[in-house]
Amino acid sequence: MSASAVVIVSAAALVGCSAGGGEDADGNVTLSFWHNSTTGAGQEFWETTVADFEAANEGVTIDIQSVQNEELDGKLQTALNSGDGPDVFLQRGGGKMAAMVAAEQLMDLTDELDDTVTTEIAPGSFEANSLEGKVYAMPVAVLPGGVFYNQDLFEAAGIDAEPTTIDELDEAVTKLKDSGVAPVALGAKDAWPAAHWYYFFALRECSSDAIAAAASDRSFEDDCWVRAGEDLQDFADTEPFNQGFLTTAAQQGAGSSAGLIANKQAGMELMGAWNPGVISELTPNQEPLTDLGWFPFPSIDGGDGDAGAILGGVDGYSCSAQAPDACADFLNYIGTSDVQEAYYAAFAAPPVNTVAQAAVTDPTLQKILETYNEAPFVSQWLDTVYGQNVGNALNVSVVDLLAGNSGPEDLVTAVDDAAKKG
Repeated sequence: MSASAVVIVSAAALVGCSAGGGEDADGNVTLSFWHNSTTGAGQEFWETTVADFEAANEGVTIDIQSVQNEELDGKLQTALNSGDGPDVFLQRGGGKMAAMVAAEQLMDLTDELDDTVTTEIAPGSFEANSLEGKVYAMPVAVLPGGVFYNQDLFEAAGIDAEPTTIDELDEAVTKLKDSGVAPVALGAKDAWPAAHWYYFFALRECSSDAIAAAASDRSFEDDCWVRAGEDLQDFADTEPFNQGFLTTAAQQGAGSSAGLIANKQAGMELMGAWNPGVISELTPNQEPLTDLGWFPFPSIDGGDGDAGAILGGVDGYSCSAQAPDACADFLNYIGTSDVQEAYYAAFAAPPVNTVAQAAVTDPTLQKILETYNEAPFVSQWLDTVYGQNVGNALNVSVVDLLAGNSGPEDLVTAVDDAAKKG
C-alpha cells in the first residue's frame, strides 16, 4: 500500500486514451509506465531511472504516468479489463495478481530474468510475485508493517520501553493522551490504514493455517476472525486515535496520519515500511524524522498466531501480456543493485536486492529487515491476499466497525458474503 502522493490523475487522462505502447516500423519502442509516486524524491527517482534506461537503450522511450496511490488499483484494473492498460505497472501481488493472471493480462517473466538479478534477489521475494511456479513481477522493495513512533514524544510521556503486549500498548496510549498528543495517528478516510489494525489483530489471533485456508477456500468460519474484531473493538474503545480519524487521509498533506507523525502531533502509526519516506516529505524541513522508531505489533495472550509473525508486501512491477520485449529489459534493470540503492535513497524503504541492502544504514529500517528476516510466518496484506473484491469489503467493514456502525460478527459476515460472491 505504499505511496508518496498528492496529485490526483483524472480517470480520463488514464483510461480515456490508449495507455499501452508499442513498436513502430523503424523498430523504435514506446512503453507506457504507471507508478504511484506523485511527488518529491520518489517521483524524481522514477524520472531519473527511466532517463538512464532510455539513454542506455537507443530506440526505447518510456512514457510515465504517476498515479495517486489510492486511485491506482481501481484505475489499473479498469484499464487492463478494457485491453488498454499500461505496459509496465506497480504490482501488489496476492489475489489481485492472481486475478490478472487468470485474465491473461500479465507477461510470464520466468525465462526473462537476468542471472544477476536472480542471484542478488532472494527466491522468497520472487515467490511473493509468482503463481504456480511462474514469475509475474520484478520485486523492488520489502515492506513489512509495524508501529512507527516518535521517540521524543514517548520520552516526554514517560514511556521508557517499546510495547510488546497489548496491555503495554494500552498503557502507552494512556500516557500519550495524558501528555497532550494523539496516541495513534490513523487515516481511516482511505480505509486500508484502518484495516491494518484488524489485519494485525487477525495475525495474532489466527494461525497461519487459518489465514492460508481463508485465502484458498474463501471461508472465514474460524472464530479467530471474530476474536480479531473483538480485539480491535476493545482497542478502539480506549479512544486511541486522532480526533477526526474517520475523515483523515493517510499520506496526503500535513493533516494526514503520516503528517501528524511528521509534525509530532501523534505518537504512533501502524504502517508499512514505506512510511519513513512518506513522513520525511511531510516534516517542516522535508527531511527524515531523526527520532522515528519502530516496533513489531504487540503479542496477544491466547491467540493462535505466532507472536513473531509479520504482515507486509513485496512491492513489484509487472509487464502487461502484450508489452514489447523491452518491458522485461526495464524490469531487469530496476532489479539491479545500483538502481536498488538509489531506490532506497529515494524512498527510505528497504530494497529487495540483497547487495543493495548493505546500503541500509538507518537503524529503524535495519530493525525492520531483521524482524522480517527472522519472522516464522510472513503474510502479505490481507486485502492483497484475498483479492480486490473481498479485500475492499474487508477494508470498508473495518471502517464501519470503528465508526460504531457494526460489530465484529457483522464485519466477518460482510467479508464472508463478499467471498461467496467471488
